[in-house]
Amino acid sequence: MSYNDNFIKACRKEKVDTLPVWYMRQAGRYDPDYRKIKEKYSLLEICQQPELAAEVTMMPIKKLGVDAAILYSDIMNPVASLGVDFDIVKDIGPVIHTPVRTAQDVERLRPIDVEKDLSHILQTIRILDKELEVPLISFAGAPFTIASYLIEGRPSKSYIRTKQMMYSEPAVWFALMDKLGDMVITYLRAHIANGAKAVQVFDSWVGALSPADFDVYVRPTMMRIFKELSDLKEPKIYFPGVSSGELLPYLTTIQADVIGLDWRVPISVGRERLQNRYAVQGNLDPYILTAPMSVIEAQAKAIMDEGMKQPGFIFNLGHGLFPEASLEKLKELTMFVHSYSNSVLTQQVGKSGV
Repeated sequence: MSYNDNFIKACRKEKVDTLPVWYMRQAGRYDPDYRKIKEKYSLLEICQQPELAAEVTMMPIKKLGVDAAILYSDIMNPVASLGVDFDIVKDIGPVIHTPVRTAQDVERLRPIDVEKDLSHILQTIRILDKELEVPLISFAGAPFTIASYLIEGRPSKSYIRTKQMMYSEPAVWFALMDKLGDMVITYLRAHIANGAKAVQVFDSWVGALSPADFDVYVRPTMMRIFKELSDLKEPKIYFPGVSSGELLPYLTTIQADVIGLDWRVPISVGRERLQNRYAVQGNLDPYILTAPMSVIEAQAKAIMDEGMKQPGFIFNLGHGLFPEASLEKLKELTMFVHSYSNSVLTQQVGKSGV
């Protein structure tokens, strides 16, 4: 098989004859084979075994026919190298044993050492670089999202302690943002050096902030991260998570190539708010996968019709897959995206006379 670079082309706003599609959390609990692996190993244990992590990463490529792989990992993995002790607890998420809440706690955070502490992740990337016939996306958690776990001690709905630090101790907050920004830059540069073909920064919970607070407390760090990665040719994606539509106008100074949209923002509105500066990725509501296939296809078609109005569109969900999602429906959806987009894009080429 020849290498499928449609995803990379779309990231660069180049013309494609078929829309690329991949799904956030596409290696996950909706797959019965993955569930069997999880009966033996925890998420972190899988990550520690490069051959197994690579196998899990490749499962959706073989089963769904998607156009990109995303590294099987967790946004908390690099945090271990900073000296933070945590567990991923079932039905809860990351639980930090000693939360970061004071200036002294921030000072104790070590610089990341990817080669020493995270060599297993780099080995996984090297394996995948040899095996894959589609691009590999690696990723990191954005500083706000990671900080929310470190400060709260676990997932939160209110982010009360996080916002308390932002508002009451801004010097401590910005010191933490600087350290986490350094972590993201170093971590993703190492991924690309070892074979990742694109990187995505997940800011899952930054939509909890007002646009004004995002502008003051988060945007400077995000600008620095993407500026310091800008010398690398590989595409960079920023996904500002759920409920982030009001933040989009504040992203236009960030040197990313692609912005991910959640399902609350129509593609055309997202592009307008982003001043058409970026390729966009999204944004089917993942829970539409509970509906009949005819409903799924109708909603996917509407999103594609918006997305194909100009180059630079990647079909994805507006957030990650959930365990109850149907493997068969995902396979059908992927085939539908490919077939429908190909028919439309081929017609467009014919009409243009190219």
